[in-house]
Amino acid sequence: MHVFAVAVEVAGQRPALPQVQGYKPCRSTPSLRTTDVTLMRHARGCPLAVRVEVATVHWESAQAYAWPLGSAVLVGGIGAWLIVWIYHRLKGRDRRRARIGRVLGLPMATAWPLLLLIPALQATPLQDPLLGNLQHVLHIALTACFIWLLVRAVAAGERAILRSHPIDVSDNLEARRIQTQTRVLSRVLMGGIIVLGASLVLLTFPMVQKIGTALLASAGLIGLVAGIAAKPVFGNLIAGLQIAVTQPIRLDDVVIVEGEWGRIEEIGSSYVVVRIWDERRMVVPLTWFIENPFQNWTRRSADLLGTAFLWLDYRAPIAAIRAELERICRGEALWDGRVCVTQVTETSERAIQVRLLVSARSSGDAFDLRCLVRERMLDFLAREHPQSLPQVRARVQHDDELDMPRGPRTRTADVRSPGAEDGEAAIVPMESQDR
Repeated sequence: MHVFAVAVEVAGQRPALPQVQGYKPCRSTPSLRTTDVTLMRHARGCPLAVRVEVATVHWESAQAYAWPLGSAVLVGGIGAWLIVWIYHRLKGRDRRRARIGRVLGLPMATAWPLLLLIPALQATPLQDPLLGNLQHVLHIALTACFIWLLVRAVAAGERAILRSHPIDVSDNLEARRIQTQTRVLSRVLMGGIIVLGASLVLLTFPMVQKIGTALLASAGLIGLVAGIAAKPVFGNLIAGLQIAVTQPIRLDDVVIVEGEWGRIEEIGSSYVVVRIWDERRMVVPLTWFIENPFQNWTRRSADLLGTAFLWLDYRAPIAAIRAELERICRGEALWDGRVCVTQVTETSERAIQVRLLVSARSSGDAFDLRCLVRERMLDFLAREHPQSLPQVRARVQHDDELDMPRGPRTRTADVRSPGAEDGEAAIVPMESQDR
């Protein structure tokens, strides 16, 4: 009964005690300003007829709230339960319907009761400002549910596209292009939806509307300050759109960034993660790939040429080396059958440089094939042609024309160290000493 009294008080309706003939309250009769809880407390000491009449008044007042709000909560709860039940029923059947149910299920189950509460509040005796505040809260909640639904729809579309274009295949150029565009554009679209939804929610507050009007009045200075402050954000946003459209990089591209060989592992809204060959990760801003040069080994196709250089002696048998390279390539699955070339590309005063050029389907296969060719070719030369390995030659030749005449050798007569009292040491010719 106290709950009913509070509800009546909220509505601003305070019924006076009924005027019953011959009634004399045992306590002081409350005025119209007395709260309904006090009214009920005073009615306890009154005759039974008065107490029944007061309870009837409060029950009728409570019914004005209970019926619309209770009906809205009941119907909304049943609707939410049905939506969740349908979602779980679709889960084990058709995959496409299950994905649609996964996207729509939770947001709609949350928004349905909120949507029914708005007309239910209008059907109650509530008055402004309380009625307006409650409806404002419900509108904000519905806007949040709608934003949630849109974000989930974009995410579901992204997952469907990525699932239908896997990149774990040999020829994945088209799949990497589609995945890159899908990931970048979906993140930009999600960010735009969230910003738009937050703006719509904030604009429902009168204070924010006044601030927005003031900002528009001073748009020049405020725009300059906001542009400077938001330069990194908008720079990354524009860079992301450029990468999505022009695609200088794609997912799983092999790139050389700052001298490091790696693959594009992730393209975010403001950065790119490069997985280096030794499992390190390099995080690079999106704008870096727009403003700086870098190497992309898989820009047009994943096929690559690998080179292995050997420094050999001038006596190296080039024909035998060429035949051995062809034999190695024909026996390896890493070779794609396109290029297998042996060339002498440079000479020096001591050795020659031999380039072994091979082709592979991907950068990883090209690296492995280069290492294998280098190892087997060195083993072949050391086993079959050891004279082909680099050598240092020195030839000593006597030239009679460069001989110098030899004079008589001299040596000291006294090998001991002379003292100060001995004077200068005597020098005698070698011939006289020999005699």
